[in-house]
Amino acid sequence: MTEDIWHQIENEILDQYLNDESPRPWIVAFSGGKDSTTVLQLVWNSLKSIEPEKRKRPIHIVCNNTLVENPVILSYVKKQLDLIKDAAIEQSMPVSVEHTIPSMNNTFWVNLIGRGYVAPNTLFRWCTERLKINPTTQYIRDRISLYGEVIILLGTRKAESNTRSRSIKRYEVKGKRLNKHQLPGAYVYAPLKDISTNDIWWYLAENASPWNSNNNDLVHIYRNASDDNDCPLITDTSTPACGRSRFGCWVCTVVSSDKSMQNLITTGDTWMRPLLEFRNMLAETVNRDSPNYEPQKYRMPIRRNTQVGLGPYWPRWRQYILEQLLLTQKEVQKAMPGIQLITEQELVAIQVIWDRDFISEYIVDETYSKVLGSRIDSLGFANNSFQEKRLLQEACVNHKSDVELIGSLLRAQRNKILLRNKRGLQKDIESVLDEYINPTFTDVYRKDKA
Repeated sequence: MTEDIWHQIENEILDQYLNDESPRPWIVAFSGGKDSTTVLQLVWNSLKSIEPEKRKRPIHIVCNNTLVENPVILSYVKKQLDLIKDAAIEQSMPVSVEHTIPSMNNTFWVNLIGRGYVAPNTLFRWCTERLKINPTTQYIRDRISLYGEVIILLGTRKAESNTRSRSIKRYEVKGKRLNKHQLPGAYVYAPLKDISTNDIWWYLAENASPWNSNNNDLVHIYRNASDDNDCPLITDTSTPACGRSRFGCWVCTVVSSDKSMQNLITTGDTWMRPLLEFRNMLAETVNRDSPNYEPQKYRMPIRRNTQVGLGPYWPRWRQYILEQLLLTQKEVQKAMPGIQLITEQELVAIQVIWDRDFISEYIVDETYSKVLGSRIDSLGFANNSFQEKRLLQEACVNHKSDVELIGSLLRAQRNKILLRNKRGLQKDIESVLDEYINPTFTDVYRKDKA
């Protein structure tokens, strides 16, 4: 690909930026990968060619963190975003860096360990919408509400895959730069849609990062995660490109195996081995091709909506997964002290859900203390659970069945205090009483305990 094509793309970007009469801002989706990096470099270099006073249209660089990102990629992206923020100030660029994360009610661990959602698979891929689509969609909606319209710049390319090519063509308007997004008021601009993977690597090799990064670092990551560890940073378009690896969540069980993490371990990041082992353990619970696949071993025979059928993980498995996750975090932190696999807020949310599910013998703080040797301050109320249960058993010696009911009612109130939100307390109490009188979900659980 000739250099003239890249100048042509930059001129097109600049023309769109300057001659669009609408004040609508640009939203650049940035993942830190080769495609989004190329888009941002093109935008940045285009704006550098004009005087600062002409850079009036705001540009929001948005990065989504699912909270279960591959730690190597997450560390790299955080470094890039810091460099971008510093360079934007130094070079008078109208750039802001912003993050989206899933709501606490929708994080991976709150759903998997808290509610018992089975590990994502091709039949039940619950993660993408909750972790990626919803947070970013909400961000775009907020900007549309503020500005009226927005333009989203994506690094999507037809050469990525047949599926991506079909998707681009489906929404493409011939002769138009902008395509309508599914959200009213949003438009999509994909300046790289006709660019090949080889061309991307050529551009990154020949054009230094304008925010003072080193594109060789990006190539190093792709090379280490690739099956072909000898792939070069190509300057010859006849050479097959490296970097076809795709990076995602380190816990992803939708794919049959995480080749990128396996290759990173092979090429030196051996501290990631506990992560891969944990991921493989999760995959076994949903691997239908495994000769030892026993869904009833892991999953309740009733769903959360009380319909009969394979449901969430048994409470004992939720507790086991939490324990293994904390053990994995402990092991990883020996080499990488800064890595935290689950947040304290998520642990609190998990305890709340366990209480609502009438899981009385498993306490998050107890598991945390057992593995890490310390307590969670915001879960300190759980330390008194055993004392409370003993007193209830003594008080209800002639009405043993009331112990669980009263305990559930106390936890319902305590959870509202913990969450600093008393709204819905009456509904929670009514749910406890209804479940006690007409047990469905918890009846199955009680039989399992027996």
